[in-house]
Amino acid sequence: MQFIVSCEPGFRMVLYRSQCPLRPVYHRAMNITAQIQKDIVAAMKAREELRLETLRMVKAALKNKEIDKRSALDEKEEMQVLSTLIKQRKDSAEQFTKGNRPELAAKELSEIKFIEAYLPKAIGIEEIEAAVRETISAMTAEKGAPTAKDMGTVMKNTMARFAGARVDGKLVSEAVKKALAG
Repeated sequence: MQFIVSCEPGFRMVLYRSQCPLRPVYHRAMNITAQIQKDIVAAMKAREELRLETLRMVKAALKNKEIDKRSALDEKEEMQVLSTLIKQRKDSAEQFTKGNRPELAAKELSEIKFIEAYLPKAIGIEEIEAAVRETISAMTAEKGAPTAKDMGTVMKNTMARFAGARVDGKLVSEAVKKALAG
């Protein structure tokens, strides 16, 4: 029999009957690296080669970043590494498509799907365009209508609206250009 007692945020204390008043056991909430390791084992058992290969590559990238930092990564840093990997895969897929190698582009796109499973949902283009319109209207009320010269300021203010969320800067840039042009 076990008793679960809440402690500090992110921790929970599990007391087993034999330990009840004397020896609490702390369990940390599972981070991305631990989840990836668990999923590597599951992919091995299920014999999913592409998923296994992708997860091993992600684990290696996280470990390399941890070695460079010389301490454990926090969740934000892990998410940043995963975002970088996704960006690399998108660039590779684009290059493979231009080079008439659709099978390699498809592989890169499927790797992106595996990596994205560990990140919060990305902000969609509709939400980005709405935020750009709101930012431009707020700036218009303050200083007058922004022009193409004010693109950096509009980008900065729009990205500030998405603080903490996963958003593609390239999509924001395109939406700002489109809104300022027309």
